[in-house]
Amino acid sequence: MSELISIYLKKAGMETLVCDTAEGALIELQKLVEDDSFDLIILDINLPGMDGFQFLETMRHEFHTPVLILSARGTDDDMVRGLSLGADEYVTKPFSPRVLTARVEAMLRRSAAPAAGQQTVISFGEFRLNTDNYILKRGDMRVLMPNKELEILILLAQAEGAPITPDDIYKKVWGDSFGDITTVAVHIQRIRKKIEADPSSPSFLKTSHGQGYYFDNSGENRS
Repeated sequence: MSELISIYLKKAGMETLVCDTAEGALIELQKLVEDDSFDLIILDINLPGMDGFQFLETMRHEFHTPVLILSARGTDDDMVRGLSLGADEYVTKPFSPRVLTARVEAMLRRSAAPAAGQQTVISFGEFRLNTDNYILKRGDMRVLMPNKELEILILLAQAEGAPITPDDIYKKVWGDSFGDITTVAVHIQRIRKKIEADPSSPSFLKTSHGQGYYFDNSGENRS
């Protein structure tokens, strides 16, 4: 299956590297850590040795490369777990290689093209969010976040306090009118864990009941 996917992606003009195990993939990531050469990872869950979830949890401590999970495991629990651990997309088997290739191309386009906005750097609290190169820093330290999380954060930060519904967030970030919008809530929770002192009582990324999510740049925790 991985070889078939590789053939289709190569026909679309992409360079690919196939790893049979999660351990092997981590080694390849470490080899290229200097120039961050991988643009996307397609990840299966049922792997020999370390499984896909363990791989995802491990690599997210160091790498922010976009991840598309491709798995026969399609239960809600599996999808929520994968997205919670840092996956950007979740595709279930069986799948069309042409459709998968189109999804990969769309993910790469979104990763390469920064979101349009009024500001290049948005400051809030101790954080600096660069919307041109998708980099979030806390002081001098970079905060590693998957592109989907950064896209949501940029979208809300540039809305300047206006609430955006989960439906609209899904359409703008995932580029799709149909899908499981509970994915948005999962990503919001992950973002809050990285930028909020108390994710259960957020100061920046807040909920407007009945209207959606909004970004409060004052940094004050108001209910």
